[in-house]
Amino acid sequence: MIILHDPSCAEYGSSMRPEQPARITRSAAHLRATHPGWEWRIPPSADEKTLLTAHTPALLQRIQHAPDIDDDTPFFPGIYDFARRSVGAALEAARLAVAGRKAFALMRPPGHHCTRNQAMGFCYLNQIAIAALDAVAAGRRVAVWDFDAHHGNGTEDILEGRPGVFFASVHQYPGYPGTGTRSTVNSRNFPVAPHAPREQHLGELARSWEAVQTFKPDLVLVSAGFDAYAHDPITAMSLERDDFAELGRWLRQGPAPAAAVLEGGYSPDLPQLIDAFLSAWEK
Repeated sequence: MIILHDPSCAEYGSSMRPEQPARITRSAAHLRATHPGWEWRIPPSADEKTLLTAHTPALLQRIQHAPDIDDDTPFFPGIYDFARRSVGAALEAARLAVAGRKAFALMRPPGHHCTRNQAMGFCYLNQIAIAALDAVAAGRRVAVWDFDAHHGNGTEDILEGRPGVFFASVHQYPGYPGTGTRSTVNSRNFPVAPHAPREQHLGELARSWEAVQTFKPDLVLVSAGFDAYAHDPITAMSLERDDFAELGRWLRQGPAPAAAVLEGGYSPDLPQLIDAFLSAWEK
């Protein structure tokens, strides 16, 4: 397993917000201690030309300047560069997957809420969508599988209607951002009610994974959010640690190469949840 991680991604934000530096610092420390054989690499930053494949010039300008975008997406000095590093990690993870390696981008900020022209929900640039478009441009058929507790509205906005790419999202509804109730030709949504039984949620995840496989992708990119955990402080879902291991097993057994990037997950147990997913995927 290759972990794409730049420690500088913890150099902004505060412990007063759910999306905080400790999510990454604690997860990195845990994975280094429990998996000394895993390889760690610092990813490159994405260039502006690559960002513009998914985002408008106005968005790139907006995130570089105050004031705050919204309460969840404040302006931080240097946030544009932090976000470009997250995009670079996703691009590198996808390229490693194509080369036959398993890679996980352990970075922040997350990205799946950022649309073509609007940063929101802790997300400033949409790294999974940019990585998908990069792979499609290279002639690959790409599926994005998003199991974060929140709908990947930004990824859907960017990828909807594009040839050669498929998007599937399993998420809490009602819940932030209030989207993800309809499906289109290349976008399938699997909403799950708050406090739905664990078995029901796993059933929707299985249906979404089947839809991904039916698309017959050359590459699977995973928006790996761990906030569907039963003890996450900002959601109302029911998955347990072993369920994230099950998702990792599905990924390992799938016929296509895959790469994953960290999205949400705000419980103190996040390091153990990531570990369960990656360990099952690696075996």
